[in-house]
Amino acid sequence: MSDQPENMMLILLRRLGASMARLRDDMADMRLRMTTMETQIGNFIETESSHYASLATRLDKTDERLSIERRLDLVDHGP
Repeated sequence: MSDQPENMMLILLRRLGASMARLRDDMADMRLRMTTMETQIGNFIETESSHYASLATRLDKTDERLSIERRLDLVDHGP
């Protein structure tokens, strides 16, 4: 009977070790998935910034053109 508590302790330690191994694998998977998400978000932000810059450039050119056309009385002098 004196062996039973020792055997029970070994069983519990093995179960704990197996649980820790599963947690370690899960954390490695989560780190990989998080890195992938960070990369995708970074790419999305970069793309959106590029679109914003492109639109801002187009608006600036349109505004400049309208200003010239108004000075030459080619369009109405709107608000």
